[in-house]
Amino acid sequence: MGTSFGLVIVGDEILSGKRADKHLPKVIELLGARGLQLNHAEYVGDDPARITATLARAFGAARETGEVVFSTGGIGATPDDHTRQCAAKALGVELALHPQAHALITQRMQVLARERGVPYEPDRPDNVHRLNMGVFPVGAEIIPNPYNGIPGFSCKAGGGAVHFVPGFPVMAWPMIEWVLDHRHAPLHHQSAHVEKSVIVFDSMEAMLTPLMLAIEAAHPGVKVFSLPSVDHPEYGRHIELGVKGAPDAVNQAYPALLAGLHRFDLKLGPELVR
Repeated sequence: MGTSFGLVIVGDEILSGKRADKHLPKVIELLGARGLQLNHAEYVGDDPARITATLARAFGAARETGEVVFSTGGIGATPDDHTRQCAAKALGVELALHPQAHALITQRMQVLARERGVPYEPDRPDNVHRLNMGVFPVGAEIIPNPYNGIPGFSCKAGGGAVHFVPGFPVMAWPMIEWVLDHRHAPLHHQSAHVEKSVIVFDSMEAMLTPLMLAIEAAHPGVKVFSLPSVDHPEYGRHIELGVKGAPDAVNQAYPALLAGLHRFDLKLGPELVR
């Protein structure tokens, strides 16, 4: 079984509906392009206690199973940004200004000053405050931000890690790609994965459940899935029934699934391979 991947999406704006989440489908896409799968995802509002508890679970899974988790949002320096502080608390370490982050943020402030035609004043209160965006849990490693240079950070735990990026997709997505390609490249395409399914008309999941259980029992490592629909634009009311897993296992289990369906004398539609 390969490394498990998780996603934590932080922000009241997502839960209130002020902004629609775009991270979940994109992370699935980025992982899929590398032969990887998202195993779980969680939405968390801007509540420090809840964020800390969520990250504590993520770090625990990283230590115990080598899990890799991405966390988006809440790493800025405004009063509603708590993720950096919560990560440190979940790890049981102090916060400190990361030297590389200090240099990158300073560089960004200098660029902004030049663009505005004003001198860079490092001791000005707003510039001092901006350095808080580089205050990370002790031991963290930076994640480069190609959009504006303000980095994210990674915290290792056991054989796994939790990676923290901003909530803005234009920043978060290339940063996640960078992490996948620079810190987890050995995990890419470690194991092949395939899904085979068939559209089943005029049936109920309860009737098919014994067959599904029998297929899983007879073919270890294969998962059987059932996706019912009542108003599909092409197939109408139907069930997509299939198996997923390693190609060799799926190639043995899928014919058995079809044979079991034929015993019910059901109307079958197109077969799908993913």
